Amino acid sequence: MALEAGLIAIGAGLAVGLAGLGSGWAEKDIGAAAVGAMAEDQKNFGKGLILTVIPETIVIFGLVMAILLWTKMV
Repeated sequence: MALEAGLIAIGAGLAVGLAGLGSGWAEKDIGAAAVGAMAEDQKNFGKGLILTVIPETIVIFGLVMAILLWTKMV
């Protein structure tokens, strides 16, 4: 049982960690493009903000998977 719980905990950590890493990597490029677009035209602020927030949903999915794994462990 202890080995199984440990592996579930590692899986939950990987789910959140890798999702956060991938989201940060994507958000870096999107944020740079959004700032460049806003420098040219202030009207692009809303679009840039929405496109910058979209990768954060991937982290929420990783967190949901970690919670589901954790509830199976308990």
